[in-house]
Amino acid sequence: MPPELPGTRTRAERFDDVVLDAVERLERRWAEQMAAVEFAVEDVPPGDSATWERPEVALGRFFPATRTQRPRVVLYRRPLETRGADEAELASLVHEVVVEQVAAALGMTPEQVDPRYRSGDDDG
Repeated sequence: MPPELPGTRTRAERFDDVVLDAVERLERRWAEQMAAVEFAVEDVPPGDSATWERPEVALGRFFPATRTQRPRVVLYRRPLETRGADEAELASLVHEVVVEQVAAALGMTPEQVDPRYRSGDDDG
């Protein structure tokens, strides 16, 4: 298959697309407020290599701005993938985590950022 076809996308690339979809959905409503926020994906949270397998492990994290770094939201791919039973469940979970982290970044509640937060209605 040619490299530009979807069949050759890696699992990490497909996950990045899910994250981008979730971010873009929120940017429709909060573009100005989210303009300074950077988004990133890391495989696992920092620390012990097996911590991502524990149920209490972070799925995402918000890092406030510093003098040298813009505010940043990081999602952790492997813990999210282990909790998403299928593509639809993973997309829903990623959306929830993005909403939670954007809420932290904006100083709001997740329900203020997305009124459908945890409602199961992901037809954004």
